[in-house]
Amino acid sequence: MRALTITRYGPPEVLAIREAKDPVPGPGQVCIRVARAGLNFADVSARVGLYPDAPKPPMVMGYEVSGTVASLGEGVSAPPVGTRVLAMTHFGGQATHALADGRYVIPLPETMDLDQAAAFPVNWLTAHHMLHRVANLKPGMALLVHMAAGGVGLAAIALARAVGGVTIFGSASASKHGVLREAGVDHPIDYRTQDYVEEVKRLTGGRGVDLVLDALGGPEWTRNTRVLAPVGQLICFGWANAASGESRNLLKVATGLATMKRWNALELMSKNISVSGVNVGHLWGEASTLRATLDALMRLWREGKVRSHIDQVFPLAEGAAAHRRMHERKNVGKILFDCA
Repeated sequence: MRALTITRYGPPEVLAIREAKDPVPGPGQVCIRVARAGLNFADVSARVGLYPDAPKPPMVMGYEVSGTVASLGEGVSAPPVGTRVLAMTHFGGQATHALADGRYVIPLPETMDLDQAAAFPVNWLTAHHMLHRVANLKPGMALLVHMAAGGVGLAAIALARAVGGVTIFGSASASKHGVLREAGVDHPIDYRTQDYVEEVKRLTGGRGVDLVLDALGGPEWTRNTRVLAPVGQLICFGWANAASGESRNLLKVATGLATMKRWNALELMSKNISVSGVNVGHLWGEASTLRATLDALMRLWREGKVRSHIDQVFPLAEGAAAHRRMHERKNVGKILFDCA
């Protein structure tokens, strides 16, 4: 097989295509001949050297794929070889062949193409988990989504629209506001020229919002508590600002950790707010929870309520260009790799 490999920590140029033997599925596993693989910011953070869960270089990242079943491991009887599937992979997805836990392999509906399938697992699962399990988004609430034009952001917007009656605020650069309005954002905010805290307070008459989804991290976590209405909730699900350069800056990371907000119960009680954290990668062992969410999302797909915005599909050999596009936050929606 061929795999997009992070050969060492550093800028996008550390990525290289390497050859290896095709993987053999173990008990409970499925080997997939990959057609498309998703790129997520966790992959970018791993390349920089700021994603502690990732294997050490040389490593192959990738949490989601679409393709066809190549072979089945012991104890797995379905889906049959040749079936079109999407799957969550615990690393290793950005390759021509990948292994997946059979519990996270789902046959595709006839109407779902391979691009939509590969864009489906991580972004939509993360957004659905935050909105409907960690939080309880309901009609009449107000929601602020940061990095709103990214994959998770657009998924969260679509799921909020499916709830109905939710006022949606989204932060992104001005060039992406047209896409946000089309997606259903009521109030796009240009984080480069506007203070989103002041803008949200102005637009809500000082009340704030009921729920904030924040993958920016660092000082923004503190700032986001200032836009929470009474009984509001902040969900932290990333620290994208830590990987602002193409190579890791450990001094910047250390400074960020040293100055990071620490909440205490008395402060949360006094303000009547809550702060939650989400890392779907650390829920890998919670198969019933993750599979229930994926099944719920598949139902929404069949009802026509969820569709991914595909930003660009890169050949696997152009991994550096794909990483740079995401790192510079130029993408609108999902970046995919063509692994065929």
